[in-house]
Formats: sequence, structure tokens, C-alpha cells
Amino acid sequence: MSTKSKQLTEQLSEEHLFITEVLRAEADAIQAVIDSLTSSDSVANTWTSALDLLAACKGHVVFSGMGKSGLIGSKLSATFSSIGQPSHVVHPSEAVHGDLGSIRRDDVVILMSYSGTTEEVVNLAAILKTDDIATIGISKDDDTPLAKLCTAHLSIGALSEACPLNLAPTATTTATLAIGDALGLALSRRKNFTADDFHKHHPGGMLGIGLRSITEITRFKVGENLPTVKQESTIVDALSQAKASEGNRRAGAILLVDSDGRLSGIFTDGDLRRLLLEHDSPMEETIGSVATLNPMRLNTSSLVRDAKQMFTEYRIDEIPIVDDDNFPVALIDVQDLISLKVVQE
Repeated sequence: MSTKSKQLTEQLSEEHLFITEVLRAEADAIQAVIDSLTSSDSVANTWTSALDLLAACKGHVVFSGMGKSGLIGSKLSATFSSIGQPSHVVHPSEAVHGDLGSIRRDDVVILMSYSGTTEEVVNLAAILKTDDIATIGISKDDDTPLAKLCTAHLSIGALSEACPLNLAPTATTTATLAIGDALGLALSRRKNFTADDFHKHHPGGMLGIGLRSITEITRFKVGENLPTVKQESTIVDALSQAKASEGNRRAGAILLVDSDGRLSGIFTDGDLRRLLLEHDSPMEETIGSVATLNPMRLNTSSLVRDAKQMFTEYRIDEIPIVDDDNFPVALIDVQDLISLKVVQE
């Protein structure tokens, strides 16, 4: 190895070590919050008090903080809104210069300042206390000016920043973010927020698509353009029946049913190709003898994300969809997911 290459390797090694130390410092910050929460009943009770305030909120959950804390508040506000709790952000300086009207009596305000001494945040907390508006403070300990003004207070604990100079907010903002996320998700749990509720708040994007019902996106449906045949049928009879029921769109598979009409197998275009190559009299074979019996399937209650997981894990191109009694209803084709950009070719 050349001297230059050796120097570069050493430099990268030092950088990787530093990056590891930064990540460890941020992970330690969250662990410290966990240790504090589990250390005593009194600390656990402060979290319960904060959650009680949020659960009783009839208005918005408002976030306010200066600098980096304010940016964390913006993210947390978006998270609360996404799980069904109306939320917005108010800048603490602008609040006392005309924006106090955006905070109403039914709101709960979450005020963030690691030091607990940020003048703008403390001033806002004092005004809200006078107006009898519920507040939750997040700062380093219960002795800060912010903590003493808030209805409920959550302590982050004494932390060192990941920054080597111990100046840039890093570990403390990570801990604040984690506390806010924990509050939001605990609130959604209290309110029994479901995947359907989440879908209503995320109708677009990959999150929204993944939570759509699988039956909403299927192109091939039994009784319209998806053939089903008895598993005792010969290949030639099965193909004839399929052609008569396909319509303008042709699925890449035929669904097999038993004598009661319940799903028993699937016969794909790939199965047909293999049949033609491997059998002397392929058209006289019964379709049940060359099809995949008892195939993997989805239910009418399955979601797009369930189909994505099955396609990705098992590398299959077609999946039958059945109702609760195992009667075939539809077929999801991998191309349906590709067209939605849920999976890639």
C-alpha cells in the first residue's frame, strides 16, 4: 500500500470512529431518558400527567421552541397531526408579538428548551400560565424556570452534546425528539388509533398506498375477467373456459376451485410453458395435476403492503384473493404493484 493510500485509510478510520462516537452519544441520550422513566414511580407519574393533558385536549397540541428546539417542534407537530391529533407550531418570539391568538383555551402547548431558561420560551410559559392554558414543558430537569411554570414537566436529564465542543444541540435535540415521539404514539394508543385511521390521514404517498385495501387496486376479478375452473378439467377444457370468461383483459393465471367452488389451486402462464415442454400429450392432462395446489393467498381484508411483502419475499407474480370462506374473489398481479410504484421490476 502506498503512503498516500495508507494516509487515506487512516483518515477514513478516524472519521468512522468519530461518527461512531457521535451516534453512540445520541443513543446514550435516549437511553438516559429511558433509565429516568423507569427509575421511579414519580418520574413515571409525570409522563402519565402529560398524557392525561394530551388525551383531554379538545383543541390543538401546539409546539413552541427557539432555534433547533423549534425545528424539532415542527417535526413533532407533523407527527401528531398524522396520528389524528390536530397540531400546529407557534414561534415563541412571534407569540408575544401578535401570534398569541393562535393559541386557544382548549389547546395544550408543549414548550421545549433544554436549558429551561430560554427567555422567549419562559416568557410564553408565564403568559400561558396566567391565561390558565395547559402546558407541558420539556427541559433538562425539574428545577428550571420553564419546569416551574408548566402544568406538567418532563425532564431530559443532564446530557453532554455529541458535538466535541459540547455546543451544537445534538444529543439534547435527539432526546427531545424521542420524548415527543413517545408522547405522540402513547396518545394514539390511548385513542385506539388504527391503521384505517392512519390511512385517512395519509391518502397519498407510499404510506397511503400501502394502507389501501388490496381489492381497490385489482384489475382481475372473478365474474368479470378472471376465470375459475374445476381442478378436474383437462387443460384444453380449462383453456377454453378461460378464454370465454376473460373479456378484454387477460390475467396471467387461471384459478382452480374444488367441487364446492373454493380455491384449490392456481395455473399460471409459466405452468403452461413448462407443461408444453415436459409432457407428450399436454392438453389431455388434468389442470389440477400440473397446477400449484393450495397456493399462497391474500384475504379481501388484506392491504397493499401485505401484497408487497408477499411478492417481495416469495418472488411470485400472481396471488389469489379469497373471502373469509375461501371463495376466490380476485387476483393481484405484480404488475398492479409495479404500476403504483410499490415494487420495482
